[in-house]
Amino acid sequence: MRILFPAAPGYGLMLPLVPLIWAARAAGHEVLVATTAHMTKVAAASGLPVTDVFPLRDVGEDLVAGPDGPADAVGGGDGVPEGYWELARSMRPFELFTLAMTEGTVDAGREFGADLVVYSSDHAAGKLAAVALGVPALEVGNRVSWSLRDPEFRGAARHNPRMGIVPDDAPVVQGLRRRLGLGDRQPDLLARVDPRAPSLGGLAEPEPDADDAVPWLPMRYVPYNGGAVLPAWAIRRPARPRILLTLGTVVPLLPGGGGSLGLLIEALADLDAEVVLADDETDMSQFGKLPDNLVQAGFVPLSAILPDCALIVHHGGSGTMAAAVHYGVPQLVVPSGADNELCARRVVERGLGLSVDPAALDAWTVRELVGRLLTERGFRGAAADVRDEVAAQPSPAALIDTVAARWAAARPGA
Repeated sequence: MRILFPAAPGYGLMLPLVPLIWAARAAGHEVLVATTAHMTKVAAASGLPVTDVFPLRDVGEDLVAGPDGPADAVGGGDGVPEGYWELARSMRPFELFTLAMTEGTVDAGREFGADLVVYSSDHAAGKLAAVALGVPALEVGNRVSWSLRDPEFRGAARHNPRMGIVPDDAPVVQGLRRRLGLGDRQPDLLARVDPRAPSLGGLAEPEPDADDAVPWLPMRYVPYNGGAVLPAWAIRRPARPRILLTLGTVVPLLPGGGGSLGLLIEALADLDAEVVLADDETDMSQFGKLPDNLVQAGFVPLSAILPDCALIVHHGGSGTMAAAVHYGVPQLVVPSGADNELCARRVVERGLGLSVDPAALDAWTVRELVGRLLTERGFRGAAADVRDEVAAQPSPAALIDTVAARWAAARPGA
C-alpha cells in the first residue's frame, strides 16, 4: 500500500504522526509525508521521505510576522493564493495551512499514486486531499487534550479558529471545494483514531461514531520529539530531583515570550533541584546571571529527559503534555493560548498536576505549587496510573495492521 501522510507545518501538529508513519514503513508500506516550511527538514531528519507542497513561502515565518507582515501584499501573485496574506496577518494558522497546502497535497498524492490518505483531525488540507484523490482515508487525532469524538468540542471548535478545526462551511474550504470540483463530498473514512488515555476521554475499545457510525479506534500515543546527540548528564540518573522546564517551540518566538520564562527561572533558582531548560530560541542574555542549578540544554528531545524527571513545568502544548503523560511525570502548566488552557484543565481534572494563570504568575506561587507537586504523592500516583493506561492501548504498529486489513476488505472485489 502507498500511504500519503499530509501534515501541518508545526512541531506539535506533525511530530505526533511520526511513530504511526514509522509503523507503516516498518510494516512494508510505502509512505510519503506532505508538509511544508521548516517541517520538511524536521520530517526528513526523522528518516521519512518528504515532499514540500507549498515551496513558495514559509508559512511559519509569515504567521510569526503576523500583523507586521507586508501590508501591501494581497496574494494572487507569484502563485500565492488570494487571501493568503490576510490570513497570515490575522494569525489564523489552520485556515492559512488549508489555503496554502491543499492543492499541492492533492498534486503530491496523484504523483505518488496514493492508495490511502492518513491525516490529522486538525488538518483540513489532508481531508480535502483525500476527497479529491478518491481513495480511502484514516483520520487521526494528534492531541490528547481534545477529540472530535467529543460533541461539546465539535461545537466549540467551530467558533474558535485557533483551536484547529476549519469547518466545512468556512470560506477557505468552500473556495477550495469549488476550485477542485469536490461538491459536498466527504472522505471515505476507514476509521478515526482517538489517541487519548481512557481516563482522559479516550477509548478502551473501538466504538462507532454517534453521527456517521465510522469506527473510532484507540491507539497508544507514542511521543516523538526529534533526535539529538545527548550530553553525558542527560543519560545519568540525577542525584537530586530533576525539573524539566520548557515553553515549547512557538511561545519563545512570540513578542514577550521570554517574560514568563525569566520569572520561572527565578522561581526555581533556590530549589534543591536540577532544572533543565529545553529552549534554543530565547536570547538568554536578557536574564543576566543564570542560577547555578539551571542546565541550559538547548534543543533536546523531551522523551530523552522525561524518564528521569520528577516534574515538568511547561506551556500546555498538547505534545508536551502527552509526553509527560506517557512517562508518568507530574506537570505544572502555565497555559499560553491555543488549546493550552484545555490541556491545563485536563491535567488538573485528572490529578496529573497543577496549573497557574500566566497573568497571576509570580515566583512565590510557582515555588508553592512546585513544592506540592514534588512532595504530595497523589500527583505521581495519578500520573503513574494514566501512564499504565497508555501502555495498555494498541501500539501504532497494531493500528496499522488493523487499518491495512480494513483497506484490503474495502477494495472492490475483496
